Formats: sequence, structure tokens, C-alpha cells
Amino acid sequence: MAENKRDYYEVLGVSKGASDDEIKKAYRKMAKQYHPDLNPGDATAEAKFKEANEAYEVLSDSDKKARYDQYGHAGVDPNFGAGGFGGGFGGFGGGFGDAFDLGDILGGMFGGGFGGFGGGRQSNPNAPRKGATIQTTVTISFEEAAKGCKKTVNVVRDEVCTECGGNGCAKGTSPETCKTCGGRGQVNVQQRTPFGVMSTSRQCTDCGGKGKTIKNPCSKCRGTGVERKRQTAEIDIPAGIDDRQTLNVRGGGNPGVNGGPKGDLRVNVNVRPHPFFERDGFDVWCEVAVTYAQAALGDTLYIPTLDGKVKYELPAGTQPGEVFRFRGRGIQQIQSRGKGDQFVKIVVEVPKNLSNKQKELLKEFDNTLENKPKNNVPDGNIVGEEKKKSFFDKFK
Repeated sequence: MAENKRDYYEVLGVSKGASDDEIKKAYRKMAKQYHPDLNPGDATAEAKFKEANEAYEVLSDSDKKARYDQYGHAGVDPNFGAGGFGGGFGGFGGGFGDAFDLGDILGGMFGGGFGGFGGGRQSNPNAPRKGATIQTTVTISFEEAAKGCKKTVNVVRDEVCTECGGNGCAKGTSPETCKTCGGRGQVNVQQRTPFGVMSTSRQCTDCGGKGKTIKNPCSKCRGTGVERKRQTAEIDIPAGIDDRQTLNVRGGGNPGVNGGPKGDLRVNVNVRPHPFFERDGFDVWCEVAVTYAQAALGDTLYIPTLDGKVKYELPAGTQPGEVFRFRGRGIQQIQSRGKGDQFVKIVVEVPKNLSNKQKELLKEFDNTLENKPKNNVPDGNIVGEEKKKSFFDKFK
């Protein structure tokens, strides 16, 4: 229950005025600490990881964050601000659309009907018009973005009123022909001009250009012919989608006007950062820590990838910061069979708190090295003889 939940800012350890980058950084730190893959079988870590995911899903979404800041947990409750759930609609095919559509924007401003029910501007009010576009947001994991997934989202949209069937009239009644315009939707107006009296047509103000008036409006929809319902939709999220991209679902929006097509559903996608991988286009980067002995002598490593761990033979003499590539182990390219690559950067861990025996062994080993940097004496070389020779060979 909401009253038992911790404050989301407290969960991530950030202040209420934290920026998007600060929130993302705090979540990434927690995810790295409590990720189930790094804490197998640890129920406490798993619970904290889920709590961090829930907090990030809200605070990374500007709309949800605003509601949470104003109303607390009640503001992001699925039932907040809507009158119950209607029947579900599923199976929408996902495709990428433009982030903004001028026709939809104008439709939301000038279209008729409850909650933006209407399409773009039309000279004829009775002409078919596309329904308004609606929006929702979904948060997915890094792996889900890389491989694609199906998600169920909550949407609020207009539906034909079940009480009046969409005509806006009380039961037993029907729309009447407008007495002012005679059902034409327009009236003639006489205007005096320098060239004489001219007759022009304008939209009838009594019927709004519809040619019909409602004497007894439906009590449920108040004459609009539509009612707002909260529903669920199953969305196909394609492999390779990135953070802050938008999916456009054709026909997932509000119903059309006068027989026009349904509007669209735009799904804004948030991708949670991963504790181990970082994305660069369709490539994936990560760091793998090895000991000095592994870097010097070589070793068999098992490297995490998006498809599970793969075996890799680390060559002897691997240098700190060296990068190697796994081809085709990156992210699926959208609408393509190709994949990006995975790049692995080697980080050599320098041990701390050595025992006396370990220190002696390292000193003994150090004394056996030749051409090593002599940066601990005033006139010593800094980079070592071999490094200097390599540099001047390249310069020549």
C-alpha cells in the first residue's frame, strides 16, 4: 500500500530538486550495488533493487514526477484521476512516427468533443476527421531495449458513450434539425460594403455547424457522445529502441469524428541505465577488472554480454586500458538483422593492504625487471627504455 512505501527521493538518496542526471546517476549506483546478478540469492538486495526501479520509473518521467511531487504516491497510482477501467485493447503494431504532428496539435486545439476529441482543422464541420492523438510513457530495462519486448501500458482515451451510442441524446430522444440553419450548418449574412450589400455564409452558432441540436442531452456524457475511460494496451517494443525515443501506434488514440479514423497512441520510452553496460549507438561498452598477474601472464576470462557470458583468452602482457571487441555482441539495429559490437576495456586492479610477505615478493620481482622506468631518482628516465625506443621508432 502507498502509505507503507518509502519516499522515492529517499530511496535513491537524492534531494527533491535533483536534476535528471543526478537521479540517473543515483539509480545507476544503486542498481550496480543491488543488481540480482551481482547478489545471487540475496533477498534483501533483490528487494532494494526493485524499490530503486520503482523510484526511478517515476522520477525519470517528467509527468509522473510532477504528479508525485504534488500528490505523493497517490499521484502515480494507476487509478489516479480516472473513473475506473474499461475493456482492454491489445495487439497494436508498433512503428516509429514523428515526435510531433502539426495536424494532431491543431486538432487538439480546435477539434470538438470532450478531452480533445477531434482532428485537424476542417472547413466543413461535418466532414470526417481523424481522432486526437493520446500519449503515455513506459519504462523498460536496458536488456528489454536491446532485445525488444511486449509491455502493457495504461492509457486514458475517449470512447463512444455506452449510454447514448454516441449521439449525445438522452434515451428515447434523438438530435433535432437546427431551426436556425435548417440543417445546413451555415447561415447567410448580409454585409454592407463600399461595393454594395453582399451576402456571405458563416457557421451556424446555434448548432456549431453540425446542422443538428440536442434538446435533451445524455446524462452520462452530457451531450458530447463520448466518455473517458482508462484502459490497457499491449505494445510491441522493437529491439534496439533507445532512451527517450517515441513509438507511434496507429489507431490507438481517440475515435474519429463523423466517421473519421482513430487517432494515434504515442508511447514515450524511458530506458533504465544498466549497472555494468553502457550504450553507444548500437554498440555496448563495459569494463572488466583483472589482477596484475592476470594482465601479465594472461588468463581465461568469462565476459558478461547481453546474450550471457562468453569465454575469452586474455593475452599475456595486456596493458591497463586496453580495449578488445566482440563483434555482433551489441544491440540489435532497429528494423535490421545487424547488431552492434561489444567493447571491453581492461582495468588492472592494484592491490591494497599487502602483507609483508607479499611486499617482499613484489620487491624481489621488481628487482628482476630490465629497462623499467626510473622515476624515483632525479636523473632517471620516466617512461622506460623500451617505451622510449618505441616512441622514436614511430616518430622516424
